[in-house]
Amino acid sequence: MAEVEKGRKPSEESTDDSEEEDSEEEPKLKYERLANGVTEILQKDAASCMTVHDKFLALGTHFGKVFLLDIQGNLTQKFEISPVKINQISLDESGEHMGICSEDGKVQVFGLYTREGFHENFDCPVKVVALHPRFSSSNYKQFVTGGNKLLLYEKNWLNRWKTSTLHEGEGTITNVQWRANLIAWANNMGVKIYDISTKQRITNVLRDNVSLRPDMYPCSLCWKDNSTLIIGWGSSIKICVVKERGHTELRDLPSRYVEIVSAFETEFFISGLAPLADQLVTLYFVKENSDHMEEEFRARPCLDIIQPLPEGYEEISSDALTVRNFQENECRDYRLEHSQGESLYYIISPKDIVVAKERDQDDHIDWLLDKKKYEEALMAAEISFKNIKRHEVQKIGMAYINHLVEKGDYDTAARKCQKVLGKNMELWENEVYRFKTIGQLKAISQYLPRGDLRLRPAIYEMILHEFLKSDYEGFATLIREWPGELYNNMTIVQAVTDHLKKDPMNSTLLTTLAELYTYDQRYDRALEIYLRLRHKDVYQLIHKHNLFSSIEDKIVLLMDFDKEKAVDMLLDNEDKISIDRVVEELRNRPELLHIYLHKLFKRDHHKGQRYHERQIGLYAEYDRPNLLPFLRDSIHCPLEKVLRHFQNCAQIQFLLKKYIYFTFI
Repeated sequence: MAEVEKGRKPSEESTDDSEEEDSEEEPKLKYERLANGVTEILQKDAASCMTVHDKFLALGTHFGKVFLLDIQGNLTQKFEISPVKINQISLDESGEHMGICSEDGKVQVFGLYTREGFHENFDCPVKVVALHPRFSSSNYKQFVTGGNKLLLYEKNWLNRWKTSTLHEGEGTITNVQWRANLIAWANNMGVKIYDISTKQRITNVLRDNVSLRPDMYPCSLCWKDNSTLIIGWGSSIKICVVKERGHTELRDLPSRYVEIVSAFETEFFISGLAPLADQLVTLYFVKENSDHMEEEFRARPCLDIIQPLPEGYEEISSDALTVRNFQENECRDYRLEHSQGESLYYIISPKDIVVAKERDQDDHIDWLLDKKKYEEALMAAEISFKNIKRHEVQKIGMAYINHLVEKGDYDTAARKCQKVLGKNMELWENEVYRFKTIGQLKAISQYLPRGDLRLRPAIYEMILHEFLKSDYEGFATLIREWPGELYNNMTIVQAVTDHLKKDPMNSTLLTTLAELYTYDQRYDRALEIYLRLRHKDVYQLIHKHNLFSSIEDKIVLLMDFDKEKAVDMLLDNEDKISIDRVVEELRNRPELLHIYLHKLFKRDHHKGQRYHERQIGLYAEYDRPNLLPFLRDSIHCPLEKVLRHFQNCAQIQFLLKKYIYFTFI
């Protein structure tokens, strides 16, 4: 792996704050050294140029060889072209034809899978060659070469090569790039664009900094699309768009023209350019203005992503690359090639080739995990779970839970278990035992599965026992919230009973025990506890489970708890508990008996007629204001018996006689 550091311009001052910010900035690209066959080649030779096809790579060397490599750098084919440096290699779109030029003037154009070819020796170095992108088609057998002039070769109908000069007289042609019908090339004076469909030269973009030697700081050309050319030369960058002229503008002018939509100066010397969506990838070289600087202090090449603006740019990312022998290299020793199909960027230096590629979602998650941003990593994995290849959502979630536990944030860790562990019961049980080991069973209790998917009963019982040791309220809450089928009810009943031996009046434990008895359908036991506690749910329990046969001997307790509710319930259900039974139970509590019989009389004057005579005494004792109304409405109390009953009570005798007088006179 090639070493990469976040780049910083030499003029920038480093502060602790800025370093901290840099460390939090996620890289845009990832890097890998191209190895396998390339390693052996560059140990014996040095790279001079390379071109990239989506299917393979073509590497030229200083010793005049051309190697075809697969994308991983494995050697597939070798060509002995020349004893001297290969200057440029060109491939057509199909990857079936290759053009090569060398420093000794040799030019070869041939099919990789056919015998057709062109071979020519010139008496001067040929610096560049470019095939028509559709060279494989018989209608586009064209290519250009450049040395001290730019020559166009075209195969005519007689299958012979015809040569024409497109440009000369402005020094050596140092770069050429062919896209669709447009050929762009650079010489010592500037950059030209030629339209091969109209056979017109349509622009001349002058070189800015003429003080820089063009052989030391060569021009970089790159087509972003069929009409956008990016030019990097020295420290300047221009983005040029080829446009069509309107019909009214034509006259004697070319049908197309070039508009420079962005032009700006940088703080570095450009070695290569490539597009990345609407941004630019720039390979650059920084060298201090000193001819006496030691080689070991020369700056490493840097790869930047920048956002072009009309008159400037914004730096998006910057990476300094530690390529082999970087101390010995100059600006002209680096090249940048790219594969449009997979957004791969190849940084070529004499002794090393590094591949940069856009970071994918897996890389993004790697970075988040490395920065301990587990929650963001988990969210990113969940959003793009279909696209990630090296990560699993659950494993990231487990790493997050582990991190939270290590941090001591047990409640959040337990809460995340619901989301992360899902339906994996084995993982759930492992986590429960882990929380037990660290003494945090309570934290995970409220998040355990309790629906169709559930753990073994022993797991729930273990947690209930834990709460029972130290938190009665928490224990009671779990009993209310958890379905009874999660655990062995009798096991928990026994545990609660044992605790009640130590604290027999604990209302929380008693209430919880009543709930356990209710779930176990031992309603009589639950009823006893509710009555003992005077619990508000006692009446609901009786009605819900039809416990009237169980309360026949508990009527006094019910009325002591709530007389009104008890009497209403008894009267509403006299078919289940008879009036006689109630009267029998209340015989020793006349004040309660009076309340019951009074309400019974109010509902029906005749149902309790056999007790009306007894009620006279009860009214006299507990409710004298209602005695006369009772006598008035009851037809089951003879007056002579009433008078005889109260013969020793002058006050009541007076009331009764007064009542008789007004009733019959």
